Amino acid sequence: MLALLERTFAAAPSLQAPPAGVCQADTSCTVVVPAYNEADNIADCVRALLASESPCQRWTLVVVDDDSGDATADLAQAAAAGDPHFVLLQAGPRPPGERWVGKNWACHRACQGLDSDWVAFIDADVRVEPGALRAALADAIAEGSDLLTLAPRLRSGCLAEWLVQPIIASLLGLGFPIQRANDPADPLAFAAGPFLLFRSQAYRAIGGHAAVAGEVVEDLALARAIKGQGLRLRYLLGLDWLTLRMYRDFAALWEGWTKNWLLGLDRNVPKALAAGALVLQLYAVPWLLLPLALGLAVLDPAPLAYLPLLLALLAIGLQLAIRFWSRRRFGTPLHWWWLAGIGGLVIGAIAPVSVWKTLSGRGWTWRGRSLQSPG
Repeated sequence: MLALLERTFAAAPSLQAPPAGVCQADTSCTVVVPAYNEADNIADCVRALLASESPCQRWTLVVVDDDSGDATADLAQAAAAGDPHFVLLQAGPRPPGERWVGKNWACHRACQGLDSDWVAFIDADVRVEPGALRAALADAIAEGSDLLTLAPRLRSGCLAEWLVQPIIASLLGLGFPIQRANDPADPLAFAAGPFLLFRSQAYRAIGGHAAVAGEVVEDLALARAIKGQGLRLRYLLGLDWLTLRMYRDFAALWEGWTKNWLLGLDRNVPKALAAGALVLQLYAVPWLLLPLALGLAVLDPAPLAYLPLLLALLAIGLQLAIRFWSRRRFGTPLHWWWLAGIGGLVIGAIAPVSVWKTLSGRGWTWRGRSLQSPG
């Protein structure tokens, strides 16, 4: 796993700053932030986006309040403080009898009557650096991209995230290699939902979010649609440009990953269960083996009795090596690395629960909203 991670990311392209003074004066961009019960995030997100260096001469930030039950709309409006680039839009009710899941309805509503050349979808839990929008737009135009997606720097703030997110990040990096995603001849497609920048013409050509209204993992569906129509997908590391904190507590993390695990593995039940079992093997088993191996070595002084102990220590050492690699490559701290075994147990449980929730529809929710079909 460590060798594969190094090989995958050694040549992974990153978003670069455009030349000084470059401003795309002859284009326009709409930045859309879909927001449902984002009172904890929306103000900081809006302030960061409005503090951005102007990506082009004509740009607008549209926050879409998706029928929030908290103060999301008021906080967004207050954070904007009358900025002329800011627009607050109420998504309104979904059409009766239609299945619109996740943020698809809010994104669709923002793009009805879209008249800009580019449209960016950014999640409320993302924080952008001042030059991020300008750099992304400049790169997309220079490279002829129809969809530019950026992988953010993951930030963890609670124990549950430190247990699970570093492992998940490694799995995503291996499961969706950047080089393959960027290869037009390779059918593999991937997009990081927190930051999607579309050429508006391409977005309309694939049907926009209306075409993926019922897709829970809509970013993958949109990326596959772009590649499926022969359009240009560009996937870059955006670690120096944006950060993302996905979950505030264990309950949110559990809901999020049990929602996505099976779907992210193409609804392939054996693959989803096997992936969970692999994580269990790599991360949990060595820690479970360690006390048993210590006991065996104490009770039996024969040289072979030390073999399980050596294997357990080697596996744990490799877990630490991966975290050191992640710190060097991505700046991920070593916080709580010695609890990786618990993280492995959590992910090992996420896999079968995700299969059960997705196939049965019971408890299958996003931020408390059911993901089942209407009726």
